[in-house]
Amino acid sequence: MADIVTDAAIVLLFFLHGAKLSREAIVAGFSNWRVHGVVLATTFVVFPLIGLLMQVSLSGIIAPMILSGFLFLTLLPSTVQSSIAFTGIARGNVAAAVCAASLSNVLGIFLTPLMVGLFMGATSGVSMAAIEKIALQLLLPFVLGHLARPILAGFIAKHKTLVGRVDRTSILLVVYTAFSASVVEGLWSKVSAVDLISVLILCAVVLAIVLWGTWFISGRLGFAREDRVVILFCGSKKSLASGVPMASPLFPAAMLGPVILPLMLFHQIQLIVCAFIAQKMK
Repeated sequence: MADIVTDAAIVLLFFLHGAKLSREAIVAGFSNWRVHGVVLATTFVVFPLIGLLMQVSLSGIIAPMILSGFLFLTLLPSTVQSSIAFTGIARGNVAAAVCAASLSNVLGIFLTPLMVGLFMGATSGVSMAAIEKIALQLLLPFVLGHLARPILAGFIAKHKTLVGRVDRTSILLVVYTAFSASVVEGLWSKVSAVDLISVLILCAVVLAIVLWGTWFISGRLGFAREDRVVILFCGSKKSLASGVPMASPLFPAAMLGPVILPLMLFHQIQLIVCAFIAQKMK
């Protein structure tokens, strides 16, 4: 029963993501292709390189399943809501942020499973069945939601608070179900206190590197401040809402807890740090 409810929550979550995506924002945002190129390169090239470097340099120091979790974290797309919200608070290019974050998520539905299979094939459970499940649960509802936007746009605009609550509740339900299953599988017998502290420190270090790197590189490339804000917030974050639903079909149940643990901690740290930065930049 819990699995059915969770699957329904995932479908609803991505249906709402699609319904909230404005076609006008897509047209306006895609004109700024340089911004999207840097965001996608950071998300799907720089982050994975950091994950692979951690695999090599920390092997034998950090538990293998925790390192696998970090690698999976680096292969995920960017967040949508928080990236756009922080960009708006910091007075960045919101139209470009909507497009960059949404494009990252749509591409991530394809790219993340492919990269998991390429870099984590020996430990993951990537198969055509797993990819089909991801497409049915994430991509199809997203497309249907966007196609239904002409009908739902008014309702969504009028009930933003309600839609936001449904969105957050769906994410919490998915995370709770996945984490509960991991605890049943003996998560805390596999993750020590030292591992937990190490994960927190590594999450903070990785986030600091990417935040500094995106701001520095975007400045060197001559981007305007508004576009640098987009690159900073869209390029530095990873999506819990996409990551947990993807992890379930891609990894065995015994691995699920340690794999999503870095993502859960990174998600909280990125929200706290980016909220602080956005307020300072306002």
